[in-house]
Amino acid sequence: MNTPRQAPIFLERSGYRQRRIRDFARLLPIIGVILVLMPLLWPGGAQSDHGTADALLYLFFVWLVLVAVAVAVSRKLRDGMTPTEGASDFSTQTAPKSHQERP
Repeated sequence: MNTPRQAPIFLERSGYRQRRIRDFARLLPIIGVILVLMPLLWPGGAQSDHGTADALLYLFFVWLVLVAVAVAVSRKLRDGMTPTEGASDFSTQTAPKSHQERP
């Protein structure tokens, strides 16, 4: 009744981090849209503490932070990528036999 023990399944630490960074990169546009739409939720009216200038400063700050975060994430993704992962392999692929040149 002894069954062989299987090795634990785990991801390499760098591979796990790369996947989490990719997940964050996919979520970044959604986070950006939510942050950009936040001024629409601010209470308006004559008694409002938030004016147009505050909304524009907020939008500029959010835009600046989103650009900085996107640059940081793209550098992290590029640094962890092997040369073959980022390059397209069109030059190494062969055309189907029907399209190859005939001698």
